[in-house]
Amino acid sequence: MRRTMEIVQLCRALSENKSHDSMSFRDIQQALYELAYHVVKGNLKHDQASNVLGDVIEFREDMPSILADVFCILDIETSCLEEKSKRDHFTQLVLACLYLVSDTVLKERLDPETLESLGLIKQSQQFNQKSVKIKTKLFYKQQKFNLLREENEGYAKLIAELGQDLSGNITSDLILENIKSLIGCFNLDPNRVLDIILEVYECRPEYDDFFVPLIESYMYMCEPQTLCHILGFKFKFYQDPSGETPSSLYRVAAVLLQHNLIDLEDLYVHLLPGDNAIIEEHKREIVEAKQIVRKLTMVVLSSEKTEEKEKEKEKEEEKTEKPPDNQKLGLLEALLKIGDWQHAQSIMDQMPPFYATSHKPIAIALCQLVHVTIEPLYRRVGVPKGAKGSPISSLPNKRAPKQADSFEDLRKEVFNMLCYLGPHLSHDPILFAKVVRLGKAFMKEFQSDGSKQEDKEKMEILFSCLLSITDQVLLPSLSLMDCNACMSEELWGMFKTFPYQYRYRLYGQWKNETYNSHPLLVKVKAQTIDRAKYIMKRLTKENVKPSGRQIGKLSHSNPTILFDYILSQIQKYDNLITPVVDSLKYLTSLNYDVLAYCIIEALANPEKERMKHDDTTISSWLQSLASFCGAVFRKYPIELAGLLQYVANQLKAGKSFDLLILKEVVQKMAGIEITEEMTMEQLEAMTGGEQLKAEGGYFGQIRNTKKSSQRLKDALLDHDLALPLCLLMAQQRNGVIFQEGGEKHLKLVGKLYDQCHDTLVQFGGFLASNLSTEDYIKRVPSIDVLCNEFHTPHDAAFFLSRPMYAHHISSKYDELKKAEKGNKQQHKVHKYITSCELVMAPVHDAVISLHLPKVWDDISPQFYATFWSLTMYDLAVPHSSYDREVNKLKVQMKAIDDNQEMPPNKKKKEKERCTALQDKLLEEEKKQLEHVQRVLQRLKLEKDNWLLAKSTKNETITKFLQLCIFPRCIFSAIDAVYCAHFVELVHQQKTPNFSTLLCYDRVFSDIIYTVASCTENEASRYGRFLCCMLETVTRWHSDRVIYEKECGNYPGFLTILRATGFDGGNKADQLDYENFRHVVHKWHYKLTKASVHCLETGEYTHIRNILIVLTKILPWYPKVLNLGQALERRVHKICQEEKEKRPDLYALAMGYSGQLKSRKPFMIPENEFHHKDPPARNAVAATVQNGPGGAGMPTSLTINTVRLEEGTTEETDKLKEKSQGVVKVINKAVNATPKVTTSNGNSASNSKIIKEKDDKEKSGKEKDKEKKDKTPAATPEMKALGKDGKDKPKEERANKDDKAREIKEKTPKSDKEKEKVKKEEKASKEEKSKTVVTIVESKSTAEKEREKEPSRERDVAKEIKSKENAKGGEKMPVAGSLKSPVPRSETSESEREQKRRKVDTHSSPSHSSTVKDNLNELKDSSAKHYINHTTPTLSKSKEREVDKKDLDKSRERSREREKKDEKDRKDRKRDHSNSDREVPQDSTKRRKEENGTTGSSKHSKSESPSDSPRLNEKEKEKNKSKSSGKEKGDSIKAEKMEKSSSGSKKESRHDKEKTEKKEKRDSTGGKEEKKHHKSSDKHR
Repeated sequence: MRRTMEIVQLCRALSENKSHDSMSFRDIQQALYELAYHVVKGNLKHDQASNVLGDVIEFREDMPSILADVFCILDIETSCLEEKSKRDHFTQLVLACLYLVSDTVLKERLDPETLESLGLIKQSQQFNQKSVKIKTKLFYKQQKFNLLREENEGYAKLIAELGQDLSGNITSDLILENIKSLIGCFNLDPNRVLDIILEVYECRPEYDDFFVPLIESYMYMCEPQTLCHILGFKFKFYQDPSGETPSSLYRVAAVLLQHNLIDLEDLYVHLLPGDNAIIEEHKREIVEAKQIVRKLTMVVLSSEKTEEKEKEKEKEEEKTEKPPDNQKLGLLEALLKIGDWQHAQSIMDQMPPFYATSHKPIAIALCQLVHVTIEPLYRRVGVPKGAKGSPISSLPNKRAPKQADSFEDLRKEVFNMLCYLGPHLSHDPILFAKVVRLGKAFMKEFQSDGSKQEDKEKMEILFSCLLSITDQVLLPSLSLMDCNACMSEELWGMFKTFPYQYRYRLYGQWKNETYNSHPLLVKVKAQTIDRAKYIMKRLTKENVKPSGRQIGKLSHSNPTILFDYILSQIQKYDNLITPVVDSLKYLTSLNYDVLAYCIIEALANPEKERMKHDDTTISSWLQSLASFCGAVFRKYPIELAGLLQYVANQLKAGKSFDLLILKEVVQKMAGIEITEEMTMEQLEAMTGGEQLKAEGGYFGQIRNTKKSSQRLKDALLDHDLALPLCLLMAQQRNGVIFQEGGEKHLKLVGKLYDQCHDTLVQFGGFLASNLSTEDYIKRVPSIDVLCNEFHTPHDAAFFLSRPMYAHHISSKYDELKKAEKGNKQQHKVHKYITSCELVMAPVHDAVISLHLPKVWDDISPQFYATFWSLTMYDLAVPHSSYDREVNKLKVQMKAIDDNQEMPPNKKKKEKERCTALQDKLLEEEKKQLEHVQRVLQRLKLEKDNWLLAKSTKNETITKFLQLCIFPRCIFSAIDAVYCAHFVELVHQQKTPNFSTLLCYDRVFSDIIYTVASCTENEASRYGRFLCCMLETVTRWHSDRVIYEKECGNYPGFLTILRATGFDGGNKADQLDYENFRHVVHKWHYKLTKASVHCLETGEYTHIRNILIVLTKILPWYPKVLNLGQALERRVHKICQEEKEKRPDLYALAMGYSGQLKSRKPFMIPENEFHHKDPPARNAVAATVQNGPGGAGMPTSLTINTVRLEEGTTEETDKLKEKSQGVVKVINKAVNATPKVTTSNGNSASNSKIIKEKDDKEKSGKEKDKEKKDKTPAATPEMKALGKDGKDKPKEERANKDDKAREIKEKTPKSDKEKEKVKKEEKASKEEKSKTVVTIVESKSTAEKEREKEPSRERDVAKEIKSKENAKGGEKMPVAGSLKSPVPRSETSESEREQKRRKVDTHSSPSHSSTVKDNLNELKDSSAKHYINHTTPTLSKSKEREVDKKDLDKSRERSREREKKDEKDRKDRKRDHSNSDREVPQDSTKRRKEENGTTGSSKHSKSESPSDSPRLNEKEKEKNKSKSSGKEKGDSIKAEKMEKSSSGSKKESRHDKEKTEKKEKRDSTGGKEEKKHHKSSDKHR
């Protein structure tokens, strides 16, 4: 108790003593501690202690706090003790003192477990957590203002220190010392100080040099991460959705990064948005771009359109919400602005490609950095002359990329920067232009020689970098620019220095890859296509200008996409070509080049088929593209090298389809047209000089091709493509057939071959007329090298060399003229010949290697070279063409004079142009005339050495045709004319050892093989050749005077019979005019035979080619009516057969058929075509001498012509039958053209009939012989036919009689018809009486009329007999026969006729002995033709007169006899119908047995033009007979005729005697028939 009282007093005393504050505080603490400790020990009860403490507590204010401290110490001490009692004592003490100390204070000071045991808190663990949180909140989570508020003075001083004027000599070190003092003095937070330094730096960005060292120095006192964290906290502050990071912060961060005060990796994580979000956004953009594309390409119906628009508007409104701030991009922009390229690059690397630069501020910042970097180099090499430009100052920053002073420096940074820019260089067109100009300057340096090897390697690397930049940056940027034509032209300035291979590679990448690399480009592509569609839909000829401007605008930026679409449209619609070509005039040079690339790409498209589905024609898309190519390359200055190389590459690969392109380009650019449809006038003009060709040689007027042809020439020469293209085309001709042709349709192979050949001719023509002599000679090797090393076909090789020889000779000639001034014509000619010898001598030597030595036995190398080296220009002057063109110009001038509307100055200009042209033409004509005279002189001197005659003339002609004529005549249309002209020239020059006759004979004799092996165009040229040959022959044939003058004593018409087993002697004789006409007839016949054979094969090429050839030779063939009719029938058959199957053949056949009909009035009967005057009997002896040789071929010709005639007469009969009602009109026509009348054999005299019978006998024998001699394969059949000859006429006669009766029954019986019927009956009765011999049976009345022409084809002895019988039975009834109205007495006519026949038969073979080998055949046959076809014209006219006199008598007689006749006719009908049935079967059986196979029958088809379709014709005729009365009559006759004629051919020899007996009987019957004939004629 006492102790407690002491403590109380002590505490009071201590509390009162206020002087030593600290000491008394400790003493009180100690006193209280001791008191409490006694309680813990158990020395003092806790309630006593609490009372004491209650007393003490009032002494001081802080006494509870002191007590709480004491409790705290004891708490720690007791918690460590092991004795639990002490702890309990302590707890009780505290509980007792709770009223003295507040809970709050205790909670602060005591341990949580103690508090829990005291019941002050529920759970110590929760309390702990709460306290930690509170402590953290209190001590670590500082409110910024708190620090400033606490020490605002210190911070104010700090800000004043940093914000002072720094312009004096204040350094960062000095300021740093001050800052340290402030921190120490005011206890400032160092982190907060750093933060304030950064804030001030943000506001004073111009003081980099001050703040950066300051921060750097300050950072030595801090942890390295602090600065980065503080910046991170700053950035985080702005990351609210509405926050916007200030650019000043970005800049500060950028500068600190550049000075390596912070690491990018550390700062990057503090920036938003995250990389994943950026990648997602990029993907979203791509998807959106694709959706836009889909929308643009979709076809939207109008109802849907409005909905779509509304949706789009909503979406756009949503999008307008501001996107959150992208701090990474902000920092990137700041880095670029200060020139920290390394850090900027590493940021961009972490983003998708071009994502960063797709934001305009970044793109512009990067562009600015590039501007600065390239400035010195650009000022040195890039500034165009005269341009000032605005220099750009370098960055003040020493750490910025080094500026480029050389091209090598560009590689270090600039190219890299540009690659990161990509398409977004479009934001800065000025930089675009600068880069392009630097590229141009580099290319200039790169292409100049003289640099070292190391430099060259560096330059190569730089060049490839430049190409990459162009591909990745320049072209895509151009796409995003808004139609900037200047940029396009600027870029072309650089592009044109690249080889086209590089350019096209770039365009390819641009078109096919670049547009898919970026969402923006994807959109642009879609918009371009959409716009292109819009323009193309509205493009027409009328709005070319406005549409062209729109196309131009669109093309400046996106040419590849635009042209790709335009070309796709052109491939579909070829009528767009002209408007599109016209609308392309607003393009830039670069665009034209891109267009060339796009065309090539379209051509090379592997997905497109080059053939139509039928595989026989070239696809229309290819034809359209080719046509577009030609037009566009001609009109605009587009580089051609790529296109030409493409064609060359295709040829190398063995593909010739694309030659179509070359053909079109050459045609349009050079004005050289290749067409098979040339008229003869154009062809003639093409043989003149260049001016005449241009004026009259082409369909369209070719004007203004000078520039375009020069461009084409330059392209070929610059890239060395002229000769390679020629050689490739020449080689490809065979490639088409043997390699490329493979599986293709024959028609297509022919087309490709023609295209290849035509293009070669056209291209060669272009080179010849446009290359200078030096260029040409330098490029084209000699002929032996061309053929032997380059394997060029000979015709093509000479075609290429020919201009070279001409150039060479003319230049040599000019040299010689200059050397000597002699002006005499002789001197000139001599010099010309000398120059020819100089030039051609090496050629003569060179050609020897082209063929086997044996060849040169027949023709000399000189002749061969001369033939191949000359052209039509050298042989003849087309005076008529020159005159025609000059007259045209005169007419033009007159029209100009007459034109009142034309302004005078224009009149003057036009007239001057016409006058100049006229003078040029006249000058050219004069020049050519002199040239031709010189050439002819040269040929005159050469000719004796041409043909060496070491072997037969036949061999010589063979070699000439084989090596010269045939290859060249199908080379081009002009060459075809040249060949014909050359043959005539060789003849006119009286060339030794050249048989003109043999040459023509070989050309005309069998054209089947040559025609069958031609392509379509070759057939056309071959036709031209034949036409010109026929023209010459026809000219000689037309007039004896011309013949005598031009062929009379020429060696070419010498006919030599060589010793070939008939007789030993050699005879020389000149072919006379009449025999020549026989020969010409034989040629005509041969042509007919070949034509009919080809038409009947059914082969596409045979039919097409022969129709083409026939169309070409139409002016001169057919001239003979019966041959024409045979052709007409076959062609008509083709028309019917091919109408549905092969429409192209049908069209050809219809075309020819129409033209043939229009020529019909000009055809003449055979007896007028080759007709002989009475003398020249001596010819018979010659025939006899010739023996079998003479009789070989002619017979076949005779027989075949008979068949032809039979065929043709069917048709003419129909015409006659129809024309019965208009006899008067026909008579007039007959008067005008008696030729037509006679050809049909319409004067059917008895004498002729008798003659026919005799002739038939002989023809049977002759035919056998002919078949043996000519075609062995046909022999068995011929034998069979010979045997069957006896049986067949029965059938024929029966048919004839039946049908005659049918006609009578079915037709109304007018007087005239009755008369006719009577005549027919009578005739048939008489025939009945003569049925002993089969051959005679076949001669019914209608048949006799038909067989007038065949009757002319028989032998001599029979004609003599027929003459004796002739006087009586001249008249036979002929349905609808036309008679010549010339009055003559019957008897005298028939006598005259018989005499003429007699003469003819003797004289006809006169020439047969005079020709060697095949000429023997040739002449015999023609002689026979002559014999067979000389029916007198006059017989008809005489008959006609007599008819008129006897008209009345015959009418009366006819009425009396009518009944009787009808009865007889019925009887006859019965008889003959029986014989009809028997005969055909026998004959066919026999034929089959003898032949064994059908092969020989095919042969016979080819032998005679009219054989094969005979059965069909019979059937047709029978069908027709049912349709109408008159037609029946005709068809019956036609049928009878055919049968009878074939029967006559098949007769065997032992029938001869029977026929002779019967003929005698005939002569009496003939007289009666004559009367009937008169009466029927009168009725008609």
